[in-house]
Amino acid sequence: MSASTDPGWKSRGFTRIAQAARHQSAGIWRGLRHDPATGEVSIACWVLCIVALLLPVPRIEHLLLVLSLLLVVLVEYLNSAIEAAVDRVSLEPHPLSRDAKDYASVAVGLAALMALLCWLVIAGPVFAVWMAQLLAANL
Repeated sequence: MSASTDPGWKSRGFTRIAQAARHQSAGIWRGLRHDPATGEVSIACWVLCIVALLLPVPRIEHLLLVLSLLLVVLVEYLNSAIEAAVDRVSLEPHPLSRDAKDYASVAVGLAALMALLCWLVIAGPVFAVWMAQLLAANL
């Protein structure tokens, strides 16, 4: 009997990395195609990532804006994974199933709130200056 916990059938090295990349790609596309919430959040966040990179702020603030958005996408995918796993076990209503889905939804909401706060603090003043300039130009 071997002391190793390695099952032996798992890939190693570059093969493992390539397989992981294929699974990740499949998961991204499955989420975009088959889960409306994941698709909507992903598209909105990618658009906002472009906006974030165009803002005249320091690079560290670009990074914070983009990372806050990617966190929302990440948590949305985890939420979808939890919902899929719960539905796989049983489609019958059960208090624990409801709780698992509700907790995952709360995580998405908290991630979105964190992103909103980052955007208000970093991008808010930039947009306020732009609006003031726009209003001053129209007067």
